[in-house]
Amino acid sequence: MLIDPRHGDIEDDAASPGQRSLLAIAGSLLVEISLPKLLFAWTVLLLLPAVLLGLAPLLVSAWLSTLTEKIATLTGIGTALALLAIAAVGWIGWRPLFRIAENNFWSLNALAVQPGYAFTREALRHLTERIWGRTLTVAGRARLRSVNSVGAAIVLSTCAVLTAMLAWPASRWTGGWSDLVVLHRLVVPTLANAILLVSGYLAVASLMWGFADASMSQPVDLAAFDSASSGRRTWRVAHLSDLHVIGDRYGFRIESGRAGPRGNNRLDRVLADLAAIHAADPLDHILLTGDMTDAGRASEWAAFLDAMARHPELVARTIMLPGNHDVNIVDRANPARLDLPFSPNKRLRQIRVLSAMAAMQGDRVRVVDPLGKPTVTLSDALAPKRDAIVALADHGGLRRAAALHGLFDDQFPMIVPPETEDGLGIAILNSNAETHFSFTNALGLVSVEQTHRLEAAIRHYPAARWIVALHHHVVEYPMPVKAFSERIGTALINGSWFVRRLDALAGRAVVMHGHRHIDWIGTCGSLKIISAPSPVMNAADDAATHFYIHTLAAGPDGRLDLAPPQRVEIAGEKNAQAHATTC
Repeated sequence: MLIDPRHGDIEDDAASPGQRSLLAIAGSLLVEISLPKLLFAWTVLLLLPAVLLGLAPLLVSAWLSTLTEKIATLTGIGTALALLAIAAVGWIGWRPLFRIAENNFWSLNALAVQPGYAFTREALRHLTERIWGRTLTVAGRARLRSVNSVGAAIVLSTCAVLTAMLAWPASRWTGGWSDLVVLHRLVVPTLANAILLVSGYLAVASLMWGFADASMSQPVDLAAFDSASSGRRTWRVAHLSDLHVIGDRYGFRIESGRAGPRGNNRLDRVLADLAAIHAADPLDHILLTGDMTDAGRASEWAAFLDAMARHPELVARTIMLPGNHDVNIVDRANPARLDLPFSPNKRLRQIRVLSAMAAMQGDRVRVVDPLGKPTVTLSDALAPKRDAIVALADHGGLRRAAALHGLFDDQFPMIVPPETEDGLGIAILNSNAETHFSFTNALGLVSVEQTHRLEAAIRHYPAARWIVALHHHVVEYPMPVKAFSERIGTALINGSWFVRRLDALAGRAVVMHGHRHIDWIGTCGSLKIISAPSPVMNAADDAATHFYIHTLAAGPDGRLDLAPPQRVEIAGEKNAQAHATTC
C-alpha cells in the first residue's frame, strides 16, 4: 500500500502538542474556526457580562436620584405613597440587580482576570528557571518561585492601574432615567465602567494573590516516605489516571497522536495485571482520577465500560471522577470547533460522565447537599432526573439541555464515607473549568462553592483521614520543563488558593490527581500530593509504562502516613505478545 491507514496519518496529529508546536496548531485553528460563532461566543461570555457590569452603577444612580427627588419634595400623601412605591421597587429590584452584577463580575474574573495572573506568574517562572534553574538548590528554587509570584503581581497590578487610568476619562457613574433611554450614548461609558471595575479589582487582587502565593509553602519533592510499621490500619490504593480510552481499534489519542499507542490493548493489559495483583494481595480502592476517555464520546465510554466489565472484582472497588477530556473536548476531529454556552453537546458529555459514574460507584458514593451534609447516594440523586437524562441522550435539543442545567455541578463533591470514625474517606471533586473551546479544554478550577461544600462535608467526620481526589494538578511542580506549553493552562487557575484551603487537613490527607501524566510525589508544607503517570499515554506501542499502588497508613494523632509505593510495570506490545506466545 502507498499508505497504511493502520499507522495513521497527519490528521491524527492535528491537535497533538507532542507532535506539533502550539504555533502550528494555532495556525490551523485560525483557518478552521467559525468566526461568526467565535464572535457570538465572545459576545455572550465576555461582552455581555462587561456591559451588564458597567451598566449597574448607572441604574443604581438613576434609582437613587429619583428617590432623592421624591424625598426632597415630600409634601403630601400622594408623594409619600409614590416614595413608598419607589422604595419597594428598589428594595425588590436591587437584589436581582446585585446578583446579576455579582455573577457577571465573577464570570469575567474566571474567564480573563485570574487566568491572566496565572499566565503572567508561570511565564516569569518559566523564564527565570530556564536561566538559573540548573544551578538552583531545592530551597533556591522555592525562593525563586516566591519571588516570581510577587513579580507577577506587581507587573499585573501596574498594568491594571494604567488600564484604569486610560479608561477613567470615558467612564460615567451617575445618570438619570432620561439618560438611560438614549442607549447609544451609554455604550462607551458602560464599557469604560466595566474596564475600570475589573481593572481596579485586578490591581488589588493580583497583589493579594501574588503575596499569598509567595508566603505559602512551595511544592518540593517528598523528602522521605513514612515507615510501614506493623499493627497499624493500612489501605492499599491503586492510582490510575488518564487512560484515554478510544472508540476504534486503530485510533490514536488526540494529545499524543502517532507518538502514542493505537487502540486499547494497553488498557486491557493494565486491568489484567491489576486483577492479578488484587487476587494475590487485595486492594481497598482503585482510584481513577479522570480522562477515562479521550474525547467523551459514547463509543469511548462503551469501550471503557466493556473493559471494566471483564473485571467485576475491580469495578467493586473503583472510584472515578471527570477529567477535561471527558467533558471539555468539543470535537476530537476539529480542535477549532466551538461549543456555545447553551450547547446541548456540552450537557450530553456531562450526563455521559454521570451515567458512567453511577454505573461504577453509584451506590457507594454520597452527594453533598447545599449545607455540606453527605446525604443520598449518587444513584438516588440522579433517579428523579432519569427521564430527562434519557430524553436528552435520545433526542438532544436546547430545551432538554436547559432542563438539566446545573445537574452536573450539583453532584460535586461526592464523598466515600470512612468505614469507621477514624477511617479513610475519599472526597471526589470536579476540577474542570467551564470552557467551550477544545483549545482551552485543559483549564482547571475548583469553584468556591464546591470547596465550601467539601469543607462542610469533612467537618461531619472530624476524626477521619482523607484522600482528596481531583483531575488537575493543584500547582506547578518543581520539575524542569522544556516548553512553556507544558506549564500554562494546565494547573488549577486558583490552585494556590485551594492548597491554602486544604491546610486544615494537612497531615491527615493526601491529594491524588492526574492530568499532566507526570510521575511526582511531593509536599506543600505538610500536605502530601501524588501525581499519577498515565499507564497508557506518552509511550508508543512497544514501550513500557507504569502506575503505582500506594499504601496509606493510620498514623498517630490522626495522621495519614504514606508508605513507599509499589511500582507496576506494563509491558509494551511486542514484549506482551512474546510473553503470551511463551505461555
